[in-house]
Amino acid sequence: MTNMVVVIVGLCLLAVILLAGMLARMFRKAGPNEALIVYGFRGPRVIKGHGTIIFPMVESCRELSLELMSFDVAPQQDLYTKQGVAVTVEAVAQIKVRSDQESILTAAEQFLTKTPAQREGLIRLVMEGHLRGIIGQLTVEQIVKEPEMVADRMRGTCADDMSKMGLEVVSFTIKEVRDKNEYITNMGRPDIVRIRRDAEIAAAEAERDTEIRRAEATREAAVAKAAADQERVIAETASLTRQAQAQRDLDIQKAQFTEQSKKQQAQADKSYELQTNVMQQQVIAEQVKVQQVEKEQQIKVQEAEIQRHEKELIATVLKAAEIERQRIETLAGAQRIKLTTEADGTAAAIRAQGEAEAAVIFQKGEAEAKAMNVKAQAYQEFNQAAVVDRLISSMADVVRAMSEPLSKVDKVTIVSTGGDAAGAHKLTGDMAKIAAQVPALFEALSGMDVRELMSNIQGMRHRGQGNGNAPVVAAIPAVPAVAVTPVVDNQ
Repeated sequence: MTNMVVVIVGLCLLAVILLAGMLARMFRKAGPNEALIVYGFRGPRVIKGHGTIIFPMVESCRELSLELMSFDVAPQQDLYTKQGVAVTVEAVAQIKVRSDQESILTAAEQFLTKTPAQREGLIRLVMEGHLRGIIGQLTVEQIVKEPEMVADRMRGTCADDMSKMGLEVVSFTIKEVRDKNEYITNMGRPDIVRIRRDAEIAAAEAERDTEIRRAEATREAAVAKAAADQERVIAETASLTRQAQAQRDLDIQKAQFTEQSKKQQAQADKSYELQTNVMQQQVIAEQVKVQQVEKEQQIKVQEAEIQRHEKELIATVLKAAEIERQRIETLAGAQRIKLTTEADGTAAAIRAQGEAEAAVIFQKGEAEAKAMNVKAQAYQEFNQAAVVDRLISSMADVVRAMSEPLSKVDKVTIVSTGGDAAGAHKLTGDMAKIAAQVPALFEALSGMDVRELMSNIQGMRHRGQGNGNAPVVAAIPAVPAVAVTPVVDNQ
């Protein structure tokens, strides 16, 4: 029984080992630099960066490299530029399969069964054809001086064809451009000559600048030497000036010492004389003091007499004057009180009168305001008849104002040659024309038609007579006559 269990366990382990080995052989992994193309009953699949199980007999797989492909693009025949110059161009292209699944399937469809050499040959043919077309559009100078522009054009031109093959151009670099006619070599000679010319010009300019700076340095040295000589002369002059000033100060001090000695001698002599005079003045002063004492005694006697006389006057005259002053002050105070009382009464009377007048003015203004309100209400209720009445009432004032200047005329002389064209009636006719302008003036100022107002009044009168109402009649005041004394001189 124990042997049986051991055999069963051994067979199970063997089965597990065989199953693991079969699974290990069926499991395929794709590295990061390759893609695993699986095809079979489940259709084509792309495995990139991970693994999958390939079922035997029903599925198979092939590896497709995703690494960068680098190869030379160097056509064997010459390429002709836009100028017709034959050149040989050598370049290096970097190509790789795109990383997306569709591009990998496209590349697998076209290159999976081909060797790397065959694949590079096909790609090189496409690149050389595009390079030939681009070189034919450019000049030799552009190809040589702008290789990056050529590379950009190649990448842009080849992008569509490479994309159709599932590829992409990573980089395109021109290694060398040469020609058999030494066109490129001669192309640089003008620049070489120009550079040599510029170098010679720069050397000449440098030499010129050197000479100019050398001359400027010489001039600055001469100026500095002249300035130093000038400063030396100034210093010597200043030294001599200071020596002369010191000698002058010494002479001045000697003179001052001599003057002070003479002053002190004169002061000593003068002091002796002054002392003598002082002694004499002291003797005289003592004599004067004696006389002053005598006079002071006399003054005291006179002052005592004056005081006695003043007291006598005060007793006889000033007492009466003081009594009279007090009486006058009492009368003046009474008069002042009287005037103050009268002024207060007058002010009160004036204040009362003013308040009464103010009340009258206020009442008058209030009455006028009420009258104006009534008048305004009446104006609001005016009809056309009232407007005509106001118009006709005001015409006399307007005509009077217009004819007022004629009333101030002292004398009017009318010269007439006969006939009806001129004469005294001409003046009255002009006045009538002036009066006739009043309705037109009213129409211009008010915007109302006088004829229309009058016709409306006539219609209102007829309607009033038909209804038994009294007609509206506007009283027209008489226009004052203007007295004019004409003097007619008929010739």
